[in-house]
Amino acid sequence: MTHQQLVTVRVFTQRLSATPRGARLARRLAVNQLHAWGVPHGTDVSDAVAVIVAELAANAVTHGRVPGRDFELRLSLVTGSVRVEVTDTRGDPRPPGPADVQAVPPLADSGRGLVLVSALADRWEVVDRQPPPGKTVRAEVDLPGRPAMVRVSGPVTPGT
Repeated sequence: MTHQQLVTVRVFTQRLSATPRGARLARRLAVNQLHAWGVPHGTDVSDAVAVIVAELAANAVTHGRVPGRDFELRLSLVTGSVRVEVTDTRGDPRPPGPADVQAVPPLADSGRGLVLVSALADRWEVVDRQPPPGKTVRAEVDLPGRPAMVRVSGPVTPGT
C-alpha cells in the first residue's frame, strides 16, 4: 500500500478596483488573511508579503490599468511558502521579469518596486494571464521551518 502525504492548500482571491485605494486594500487584505492562516502580523514573512503585494498592486494600478477593469489578488498558502499573484488585464507590454531587474540610482524617483520584489521574494516570475489579455506577476516567500516548493508554477504537489 502506498502512503500519500496530504497537502492542504489555502487560497484567498479578491478582485479590486484598479485605483490607489484598491492597491492599499490589497495590502491590508493580504496581511489580514496571512494572520488568519497563522502567519502573524509583524513577522518577516508577513512583512515581506505586505511589501510584495503593495508593489505588485501599485504596478497593476499604475502600469496595468485598463479603464473599467479590476485587478486580482490571489494568495495561496502552499507547502512551505506563501504564493502571491497579482493579475491585471493589460496585454501590452510585458513587464520586466527577474532577469531584467537592475539596481536603481539612489536619487531616482521611481523604479524600485521590482527591485524590492526581487529582494524579498524567494522566487518570482511573470506569466501570461489565462484567459488573455493580461499578465500575472507571481511571487513566493518561503515559510521558515517548512520545506519549500521548488517551482513557482504548475500544480501544487508535495516534494516538487
